[in-house]
Amino acid sequence: MSELHNRIRKSSLHSRITTVDQVIPLFKNGMNLGWSGFTPAGYPKAVPIALADHVEKNQLQGKLRFNLFIGASVGVETEDRWASLDMIDRRWPYQTGKNIQAGINEGRIRMGDKHLSMFAQDLGYGFYTKDNGGRLDLAIIECSAITENGDLVLTASCGAVPEIVQIADKIIIEINTSIPNFEGLHDIVEPITPPNRLPYLICRVDDRAGSPYVRVDNDKIVAIVESDKPDNGRAFSEQDDTSEAIAANIIDFFSAEVKAGRLPKSLLPLQSGVGSIANAVIGGLANGPFTGLKVWTEVLQDTMLDFFDSGKLDFASTVSLSFSVDGFKRFYGNWDKYSNKVMMRPLSIANHPEPIRRLGCIAMNTPVEFDIYAHANSTLVGGTRMINGIGGSGDFLRNAYLSIMHTPSARPTKTDPTGITCVVPHVPHVDHTEHDLDVLVTEQGLADLRGLDPKSRAKLIIQKCAHPDYKPLLADYFERAAHDCLGRKAGHEPQLLDRVFKMQVNLAKKGTMKIDNWDI
Repeated sequence: MSELHNRIRKSSLHSRITTVDQVIPLFKNGMNLGWSGFTPAGYPKAVPIALADHVEKNQLQGKLRFNLFIGASVGVETEDRWASLDMIDRRWPYQTGKNIQAGINEGRIRMGDKHLSMFAQDLGYGFYTKDNGGRLDLAIIECSAITENGDLVLTASCGAVPEIVQIADKIIIEINTSIPNFEGLHDIVEPITPPNRLPYLICRVDDRAGSPYVRVDNDKIVAIVESDKPDNGRAFSEQDDTSEAIAANIIDFFSAEVKAGRLPKSLLPLQSGVGSIANAVIGGLANGPFTGLKVWTEVLQDTMLDFFDSGKLDFASTVSLSFSVDGFKRFYGNWDKYSNKVMMRPLSIANHPEPIRRLGCIAMNTPVEFDIYAHANSTLVGGTRMINGIGGSGDFLRNAYLSIMHTPSARPTKTDPTGITCVVPHVPHVDHTEHDLDVLVTEQGLADLRGLDPKSRAKLIIQKCAHPDYKPLLADYFERAAHDCLGRKAGHEPQLLDRVFKMQVNLAKKGTMKIDNWDI
């Protein structure tokens, strides 16, 4: 018996095994599609790639377009290639790739941005497919096995799969035989619509609230195909002096909080985003003074494996294993060592406010920029150009015990040796408000904003976080704004509306945010 047949333990489903070419006719223009996946992990590959090949071979660009709903971004060889072939009409709620970003910003692809926990929930409620009776036409789900009962064993992520299979009319299963059977690594709670929803019984990071399997109506399964394509992986973000300085500032802060009695010696469950700064923070913790640590997060990057190896990380709950190609090889090559320390959960659990707040998570995420009053922009460059989306950062930051955002004080550009400042008078787009953030960090320093009024926050952020080349400009702006607004008895959060975006306008016109003065 083949490995594929061995992975499908419900023998009655063997009759639905087919080839990718035979499923192509199932796809019709305008369909609502749901995929498994979350970052380049656990996403279908064989069918989306075959469908892209079909469109390209038959010159169907722009003639076979779909509405695509996935837990977050997936591999560029699927969704980004689809974008290059004009195969995407709508895309929710988060994406990566040059082609798909270009399509969004050029108006060819309609994208909606949403907090990920809310997306999964609202997708299940049928809010995004109201014109189709709240249904998805077709789902494509990558699995590592199917049980004797016909339940699904997912692979390296959970995403929004429970909601997707519940509202999908038809389901295609990809069984990936190139990777291990992930049975036992997932914690799936079946979505229930209000008013019948129950609390998630999670009091510890390693508590299991549900089942290792995704229950699915087997009558919906119209095809099962074999995949031998491993996850493309997320390229490893190298640390640099800036990210390491930011990490050092955060670890010093944690030490001070432990000493003051506001954090236990083993800290609290950590949530960390992606990128070089997140890598540096986790790397710093792996070499730091804290032990018995736990992680409740969305993605595990390669440095989490170092964290495990250090003996200081005991357990990690995640939505996805967002490793590099080498990271996946390391994980699979040491399966027994790592797999019993990891649990994967869907967005609707991992990003839900209830467990985040109950566990007292420490949230750490990287924005595009933040302003002197602690509003942060995570999504839109210049307030208009979409990058990826808000992701799950808002889910965590609004509900965490400590909400931390970290960024370089300035980002390099070709037109300015310092680069653009990441600390501005006012962000042109607000994803996270001043009400949600506790701590802002750059390589220059750390601003603890807890208990401070807006004007005190502004002074501290400029003093601790701004780049030296921009600090005088920001201080001058604040003093002018405070003088003007307080003089008019409107000075709770001073701003000069006729000048607040002058730095951004100067960047667009002259390639630098270093303005000569704040005069009109």
